Amino acid sequence: MTTIRSFMTDDHRHCDDLFAEAEQAMAKGSVAAGKAAFDHFREALLAHFAAEEKTLFPSFEAKTGMTMGPTRVMRMEHEQMRMLLDDAARALERGDGDDFFGHGETLLIMMQQHNVKEENMLYPLCDEHLITEVPALLTHLETELTEA
Repeated sequence: MTTIRSFMTDDHRHCDDLFAEAEQAMAKGSVAAGKAAFDHFREALLAHFAAEEKTLFPSFEAKTGMTMGPTRVMRMEHEQMRMLLDDAARALERGDGDDFFGHGETLLIMMQQHNVKEENMLYPLCDEHLITEVPALLTHLETELTEA
């Protein structure tokens, strides 16, 4: 049976792969390919954040009553990563590879730390507390991520 943890972790890996494509293109000096790959990554990551913030987190909060705990921290980190995405995108618009890699490195570190918290703490809590809702939630999350 697919769990929230496995489904959302798979989406983290998908986003990681897209980010690596952007970095590889930029490392080869192809700004146009780097920008296209980064745009694809950015869309996927923002869709992931939106699915969590619109569906997963509210479901968890409604079931547990925890609104000031892990979901609050995750939302704050999403905001920080959105700013880094914007900074990296602006660097690409200027064709500034050094600036892109600087923002990209910070974003990568933040994503890795964020993903560890979600995958090892929040998603298992969601699977535990939302056990009866998991099938419907997974269907909804999958729809949100595919439509993005």
